[in-house]
Amino acid sequence: MTTDGNSDAADGAKESDSSPPLEADSERVGQLRAVADDIRGDTSESKQLANILYRTSDLYDPDEEITPEEIVRNVKFILEVTERGGLDR
Repeated sequence: MTTDGNSDAADGAKESDSSPPLEADSERVGQLRAVADDIRGDTSESKQLANILYRTSDLYDPDEEITPEEIVRNVKFILEVTERGGLDR
């Protein structure tokens, strides 16, 4: 992300190399996953947002070994699957 909050794919690798690593934070993991569980509903949009929050929580989970770049790829995949109408298509 740039300082204005916009993502710049070309700078993604450079920024992640200079960014400090995220510290494990079990409380944050629990909060993000609780919110994900609360908003998960019957609509595809609520399921999609819950999935994105759950993946984001993995950044703070000490048992997960995932980078912000992998999270971005996962979120893009979630959005693409939803756009296509699901995994079955």
